[in-house]
Amino acid sequence: MRTDHGSDPGTGLVSAACAGDPQAVEGLVAQSLPLVYNIVGRALGGGQDVDDVVQETLLRVVRGLDRLENPSSYRSWMVAITVRQIRDWIRGRAQDRETREPVELAARFADPASDFASLTVLRLQLDSDRREVAEATRWLDEDQRELLSLWWLEETGELERAEVCEALGLSGKHTAVRVQRLKEQLDVARTVVRVLAARPACPELSELIQGWDAVPSPLWRKRIARHARGCAHCGARQERLVPVGRLLMGLPLVVPPAGLQQAVWATIAPVVPSAGGTEAGAPGSAGPRTRGAHAAGWAAARRRTPGRAGHARTVTAAVATATVVLGAFALVHYQGADRTAAAPAGAPTAGSAGTSAGTPTSLSPSPSPSAKKKRKEKKEKESKPSASAGTARASRAPGNEAAAPAADPVVSSPRKGVGVWSFPGMSDALSRSGAGWYYTWSTAHPGIAASGGADFVPMIWGAKSVTAQALSEAKAAGPYLLGFNEPDMSAQSNMTVDQALDLWPRLQSTGATLGSPAVAYGGDRAGGWLDRFMSGAKQRGYRVDFIALHWYGGDFRTEAAVEQLRGYLSAVYARYHKPIWLTEFALIDFSRGTRYPTDAEQAAFLTSATKMLAGLPYLKRYAWFGLGTDETGPGTTLFRSGSALTAEGRAFRSAL
Repeated sequence: MRTDHGSDPGTGLVSAACAGDPQAVEGLVAQSLPLVYNIVGRALGGGQDVDDVVQETLLRVVRGLDRLENPSSYRSWMVAITVRQIRDWIRGRAQDRETREPVELAARFADPASDFASLTVLRLQLDSDRREVAEATRWLDEDQRELLSLWWLEETGELERAEVCEALGLSGKHTAVRVQRLKEQLDVARTVVRVLAARPACPELSELIQGWDAVPSPLWRKRIARHARGCAHCGARQERLVPVGRLLMGLPLVVPPAGLQQAVWATIAPVVPSAGGTEAGAPGSAGPRTRGAHAAGWAAARRRTPGRAGHARTVTAAVATATVVLGAFALVHYQGADRTAAAPAGAPTAGSAGTSAGTPTSLSPSPSPSAKKKRKEKKEKESKPSASAGTARASRAPGNEAAAPAADPVVSSPRKGVGVWSFPGMSDALSRSGAGWYYTWSTAHPGIAASGGADFVPMIWGAKSVTAQALSEAKAAGPYLLGFNEPDMSAQSNMTVDQALDLWPRLQSTGATLGSPAVAYGGDRAGGWLDRFMSGAKQRGYRVDFIALHWYGGDFRTEAAVEQLRGYLSAVYARYHKPIWLTEFALIDFSRGTRYPTDAEQAAFLTSATKMLAGLPYLKRYAWFGLGTDETGPGTTLFRSGSALTAEGRAFRSAL
């Protein structure tokens, strides 16, 4: 039976929505979104298509409201539509795999933490047993995910068994048999998760998984489970499994991502009729209408609306400019959000001489990103490490200030990110940049208010950063963790391959989706630092989920620079066959001191490069170097003098 966690919109709201009241339709969509998002997310295992399927599902729900005869059956009807939409998507994906190689390639290299298991762990802050269940869902067969999405919500109290049966089109007895089989396979998958995470690792298991690419699959589930059943070391870990239903009981829904509410409404609004035949929310629109009067309005609205979720993709830029996010769907990106609030006047801030209890004094646990410049200009005064040196990578010659911020639209994308160091107005600049994520070369982000919807990604900078506090902060910050920063550079984390490998299990212990150490150069070279690290990680049975890379181009011709970047990324992918994050890139020539292109040249490169990156299925995220500085003159930053938008800043705001 559904508990108080269940959110039934009530027949009054449903009736008003069916009668064409735009406000009622919007309220109904808002109440339906979390349930639809959780069903779709878990059924599809997460990924970039979840939002599209959610939008298409709710669009079909709204389009069908005028044909819903019994408002009290709305929830069952909506869930059934959701399941049909999921099945349509799966069939379409199977056809695409047969006919379009690029789609198959993109699916193969899905973002490793875009799956719903990681989102569940992150957003619900699960304990160890519940975390194990969430991670075990990755190991289920694809045809079981649909049932999982519904049964999970039944166990958490959001759905009733009758609603599950109706959505599946099965009898109660048949549904019970399928659920029992699902539980059995889920327990097998929990054992697989448990033995893989065990420390010390089983030597025989480590040898067995030498050829495994770390991607959960039915074949490897069977192999690992078969080993666990016959292994004395691993067999004991199959005991004392808490019944999965007990673990799920009372869990809340996973919160939809910030911005999905606006994206859904932008997709749906054109099909919502109003009394004057205008779009919902337009001048002249009216309130509820009679049942007899609204049919023509629904039909007219449907005629002026695109028929597929492709419409949703065209509203991204418009949605990104929306400033109102319903509180019910706000996502807390950082556990303990009070730490991210802007400091009061007079309070110590990042990079200041003072400290507050438990708060680092700078955004980096080591010399700031400007230390990279040392590799070519060790004698320059500006490259000396400093606790407050969170400024630009190199000194800049005097120059004109950037023009006032333009009123151009901001394109929001979870793929595009930016490196952030301390400068006045950094929180405001971050929210204006359009970045979907950011990092600070640290596990903390003091002085940066969590605004603008950008997600924080922590980094373990170097050997001295591997502390209990840093690992705890990394675990709390989210599903991703970036590894060591330029360990191949003496001016950066300066680590040997063996030193990095010895510390790697401590980074793995966070449970995060883990990026490789980001080398400064040579990531594509056989026998290079990264190549030796990846070979050692494979030999030791360590997990590396994606490759992090840095790239700086000294050729300021746009076409040539973009092609050089493409070639480097392609070569790295060909060597490791793992998703790639480009976590630092820009045009800087280090061959003769430090030389920058003009802002116009930098902006042209940024625009062309990001278009190229959008076409690489294995390139999952990128981060420009960097957000801003209080210095003047040529450089690479998006903002200068605190809040002045540069030419490259305007290019970044428009980038995909």
